[in-house]
Amino acid sequence: MSNKKIDAYANLIKHLQILPNVGVKTAQRMAHTLLQHNRQGAADLVQAIELALKQVNHCQMCNTFCEDALCGICTNVQRDPTRLMIVHMPADVAAMEAARCHDGLYFVLMGYVNPTQNMDLSQIALEKLVARLSDSPVQEIIIATAFTAEGDATAYILSELLKQQPYKVSRLARGMPLGSELEYVDAGTLAQAVYQRNLLQEHS
Repeated sequence: MSNKKIDAYANLIKHLQILPNVGVKTAQRMAHTLLQHNRQGAADLVQAIELALKQVNHCQMCNTFCEDALCGICTNVQRDPTRLMIVHMPADVAAMEAARCHDGLYFVLMGYVNPTQNMDLSQIALEKLVARLSDSPVQEIIIATAFTAEGDATAYILSELLKQQPYKVSRLARGMPLGSELEYVDAGTLAQAVYQRNLLQEHS
């Protein structure tokens, strides 16, 4: 067994790079800030991560993050159970809720599909979506994926999956800015995209 001492500073920089869009230089700046200027904040961050890892799981219905078996939206009897909106991430749910333009339920894929970047079907919770739709009162499915290459690829796969199913399937209107992520779109634009959503298919 090696007794070689770990370079803690280099190790911290290495592990900070697991965060999205964080390269070596950004990780170095983060490590410097935490160790030089905000050690208490770093300790609080460690505790917050440990607590989240212990307590946060996935909602059994919509797949978003929550601490109980079902999230607050799925247990809200005031929501319309016949309309299901499919989004990429929990942040997209928060954006839609802020826009107050959808009173149905959600399903969170927790990822994207992009074959050119080796982001295949394993990146999204398709099996959980199929299970969610079985024996449910859903009549309309709104595909609310981003207008990016990944979002378009994901929307195509979902529409193909749902093609033979008895649902009215629509997608957010193309008034959304090209290349936009839902969480960064203003509430007014988001609401308009929901109200003017495009019908992809409808089954009688």
